[in-house]
Amino acid sequence: MAPIVQAVNLGKQVMSGDQPLVILHDVSFAVAQGDSLAISGASGSGKSTLLGLLAGLDTPSSGTVFLDGADIFAFDEDGRARLRGATAGFVFQSFQLLPALNALENVMLPLELRGAADARERAEVSLRQVGLSARPHHLPKHLSGGEQQRVALARAFVTQPRILFADEPTGNLDAATGAQVIALMLELNRAQGTTLILVTHDEALARRCSRQLRLEAGRVV
Repeated sequence: MAPIVQAVNLGKQVMSGDQPLVILHDVSFAVAQGDSLAISGASGSGKSTLLGLLAGLDTPSSGTVFLDGADIFAFDEDGRARLRGATAGFVFQSFQLLPALNALENVMLPLELRGAADARERAEVSLRQVGLSARPHHLPKHLSGGEQQRVALARAFVTQPRILFADEPTGNLDAATGAQVIALMLELNRAQGTTLILVTHDEALARRCSRQLRLEAGRVV
């Protein structure tokens, strides 16, 4: 079976003044459907840059990424966005909830963008899965950090994505709340068969994934 995500000789460099700065150097690996992969490394090692390239949010200087068999950089920006919308969900360190929408509306949003007639029902189920069925009408500012991240998880999983990209999903949470969010994310990963690719500096979280990839100065070690 073809891998759901495959990085091939992926490189990224930017100009720093008049000198090229290499952020990623010749990174290659593959991830099977249903795997959970932790990308770890010191600050500045290229973790978030790699995640952005895997999701097609940024373009590489060399190499490419195959997402569900498709070369994502063979598409223009709109094409990449459509491919992401069809296959991927996202969870960020800063939650990225829309402040004017309540918890339920935030979770309904990706379904509504797809024109799903049952958006409300599916969003209610997703909130129940993350233990927030009692708080659907709360705005993000009235939720704790852990609750906001659980809303973000519900939103990411409500479309039943084949891949979930998570960038430091516990970075803004205390240890106990972070542990709850990790358990929930891995539980949803197992229940839905979603491939989980996450960036983390949390060694405990990395160890709970089925595979680990460590970066040092933009190279896989």
